[in-house]
Amino acid sequence: MSGADEKTRGHAAHTRDAEERGLPGEFSRPVRIAMLGAGSSFTPRLVNDVLRTPGAERGQIALCDIDENRLGTMHALIEKLIASLGRDGWTVESSTKRTDLLEGSHYLVNCIEVSGVDCVRIDNDIPARYGVDQCIGDTIGPGGLFKGLRTIPVWLDVLRDAERLCPDAIVLNYTNPMSMMCLAAARESTMRVVGLCHSVQATSSLLARRAGVRFRDLEWECAGINHLAWFTRLRSGGRELYPGLFEQARADLAGQPADPDDAGDLVRKDMMLHFGAFITESSGHLSEYLPYYRKSAEARDAYCRDGYEGGSSFYADHWPDWRREADRSRLAMLHGDEPIDWKRSWEYASWIIEAREKDQPYRIHGNVPNRSRGAGPAIENLPGDGIVEVACMVDRNGFAPTVYGRLPPQMAAICSSHMFVYELGAQAAIERSVEAAVQALLLDPLTAAVCTPDEVRRMTLEMFEAEREFLPGFH
Repeated sequence: MSGADEKTRGHAAHTRDAEERGLPGEFSRPVRIAMLGAGSSFTPRLVNDVLRTPGAERGQIALCDIDENRLGTMHALIEKLIASLGRDGWTVESSTKRTDLLEGSHYLVNCIEVSGVDCVRIDNDIPARYGVDQCIGDTIGPGGLFKGLRTIPVWLDVLRDAERLCPDAIVLNYTNPMSMMCLAAARESTMRVVGLCHSVQATSSLLARRAGVRFRDLEWECAGINHLAWFTRLRSGGRELYPGLFEQARADLAGQPADPDDAGDLVRKDMMLHFGAFITESSGHLSEYLPYYRKSAEARDAYCRDGYEGGSSFYADHWPDWRREADRSRLAMLHGDEPIDWKRSWEYASWIIEAREKDQPYRIHGNVPNRSRGAGPAIENLPGDGIVEVACMVDRNGFAPTVYGRLPPQMAAICSSHMFVYELGAQAAIERSVEAAVQALLLDPLTAAVCTPDEVRRMTLEMFEAEREFLPGFH
């Protein structure tokens, strides 16, 4: 379960100059934070965020990764970060065995990556031969499903150890496929798990810039599922912002952008015009969630662009290089050749920890069960036993989802269809069921747009055979 550093490329921590640097007060106790998959590129920035939190005077960072070289480098880098910030009350320890570190932890940050780069080309290239063209392929589609099948069994082992060693800890999950990971946890574990993404923070800030308003003046609501959450309310100073955004989008799609520097992001702009609201995930990744934009070369040419804008095989082509670059960069930071003087980011982890330790309510958008603890659903017209992404309030008691209500039906339909893919994907991982995996891809929107059911089955079985080493126990 080596760190999932490469997925942060292009989805880097969304940072902006905060008007407030934190909540008033001090932490109620020295906190212990276990970083699982500590070789991840998330780790330095998330630890930096915690260390820069006002009132976080004492604590322990416990690093776990099965890659000894990456773990050793990260341990030294975190020690250097602690020293550079003058946080003498913090210590760091590390081990390749998570059971050495979990006991007494108040927070678990999960960034594990199962199989490293070994399956990246398989996840991309076998589906490509069947006509399934992927850009990212780590949360949905064949690539996302098989990442889940490899990762979820290990994830559930982690949670079982946590139930025994730190049952009161809050688990902050950053590993994809987010919805499947959180759903499997909800079905199989008693741990309190919240899935954290940065697309809500990044997209809300993006929309403020496009609308020409200050972020602090933006009034918005956002709800749905991970990577498919919708900004259903978007106002500033009593003014509706969507009419202006619609006008911009029409010009961009017609090839006559008012702002040439913001002429891309065409999939999200097109979806906004047809479905009525803007979606959280970037256009390239979003194009994989839908049956419309990648089913033919003509569709890709019309709506997709290079890189994160929708480039074919983008992750598969670059993932190994990103991993090597991440390793090089960490050594450069350690040796003083690259800076480590980062501002506190708006990744949610440190803000959740601060809100809980200071008992100061703070709002995040998290991936949580739609119906939990006997309460009604957060989103009324989505499956109650699935995972949704909604506003959650955090305080001493942990995180509590807020009730959104009903999504507009066309938006709910898009989300609901994906939730059944995740249902079958999580079931396949929990039960080690090849048949449930086949059925998940039969329902996947992009796969179904280009493959017959027989082709879906043959493709899935071919992927199982190619990845047999990483899928023990499947039948």
